[in-house]
Amino acid sequence: MNFYTRKWVKPEDLNAHGTLFGGSLLRWIDEEAAIYSIIQLGTNRCVTKYMSEINFINSARQGDIVELGIKAVHFGRTSLTLTCEVRNKITQKSILTIDKIVFVSVDEKGQPTPHGRTKITYTDERLREDEE
Repeated sequence: MNFYTRKWVKPEDLNAHGTLFGGSLLRWIDEEAAIYSIIQLGTNRCVTKYMSEINFINSARQGDIVELGIKAVHFGRTSLTLTCEVRNKITQKSILTIDKIVFVSVDEKGQPTPHGRTKITYTDERLREDEE
């Protein structure tokens, strides 16, 4: 699992119970997963297709630092399947897991299009590839 992004839980991220609002967390996950997919697929023309069951395990409170982990688990012809874990940076306790997030590469008309990728490429490798 690659934990690239950290978020500081602020008052505007809380629900009525004083814990992290699930909608805020899902917004962060979707954005992080999209950035990860863009890097892996080499195109910013990809969209969220599917998210499996979202398992909330522990809550986070104001002032906590959470980190979002994303990992590619399958490359399809037009899709990329990811898995996700969010954990508390300090305690290392899991806050949430999502077994499956699917992104699809699309053309200018929004139709699925082959992306040509077959394996995980790390950011620095992708940047070097673009220089060649």
